[in-house]
Amino acid sequence: MATLREIKRRIAGVRSTAKITQAMKMVAAAKLRRAQDSINAARPYARALEGLLKDLLQSASRESASSPLLIGRPRDEKERIILIVVTSDRGLAGAFNSNLLKFTEARIRDQFAQHKDSGRLSVVPIGRKATDYFTKRGYTVAGKYPGIFSKLEFDTARTITLFVTSLFNRGEADRVEIIFNEFRSVVSQKPAAERLLPVLDPSGFVEGRGAERDYIYEPDPISILNVLVPRHLETMLWRAVLESNAAEQGARMTAMDSATRNARDLASALQLSFNKARQAAITKEILEIVGGAEALAKG
Repeated sequence: MATLREIKRRIAGVRSTAKITQAMKMVAAAKLRRAQDSINAARPYARALEGLLKDLLQSASRESASSPLLIGRPRDEKERIILIVVTSDRGLAGAFNSNLLKFTEARIRDQFAQHKDSGRLSVVPIGRKATDYFTKRGYTVAGKYPGIFSKLEFDTARTITLFVTSLFNRGEADRVEIIFNEFRSVVSQKPAAERLLPVLDPSGFVEGRGAERDYIYEPDPISILNVLVPRHLETMLWRAVLESNAAEQGARMTAMDSATRNARDLASALQLSFNKARQAAITKEILEIVGGAEALAKG
């Protein structure tokens, strides 16, 4: 049985841990508010840009949409896949990273098993957790970006987009997907996968289908699409990074809140054990004194 001193030491340690997790929860809450503001500002712009691009493509000719970034190359047995996987740089966020990595593994197993076995699947990890995970497991890593969440900047998303776009244009990739945690609420983060490249499925383009809005092109559709498509790709990746950042802070806030409550419950249980042990020790001392007094009286 633990001594009173050991129990007291454990109580002090658990209470100290509770203070640390409570502080981490408050820090995550402050970061979450800023992250929510960022994602709430980015979502409408991303949706508007995507809608504008779709309207332009619906009324464009196949010549206007001839860029491989738009309709891609016909799929064949040698199709090459790149997965951009966005995790956090740090842990202590519950199952935030493990759920996303399990989702990624399941997607590779269900959709891209042949590509992986034949070496036609590569990964671009964003965040230290994804970088460590895929590097240690022997995946082909086309490029890695750990440590970007300490200072989130749009230029980082632009740099990553330019990198994967150059791979796509050189024929080193035929399809690029982003896998990230979508932020829904403080307690809800859902892994999601979105196609980054090509913008349209090769079989999904219908020439001259007609847009919902009648646009007047100035100077011409090709020039507009050449500007709009890169911006759309950068915005998609930036939104995914912001979604992951907000989801990470929500997950960490929830995990630290749970850890704080568990630590306090454990401290209460230890305090109860300490009180019982102290009461038992006092009772034992009293019995010893009474026993000694009776022995003296009989003597």
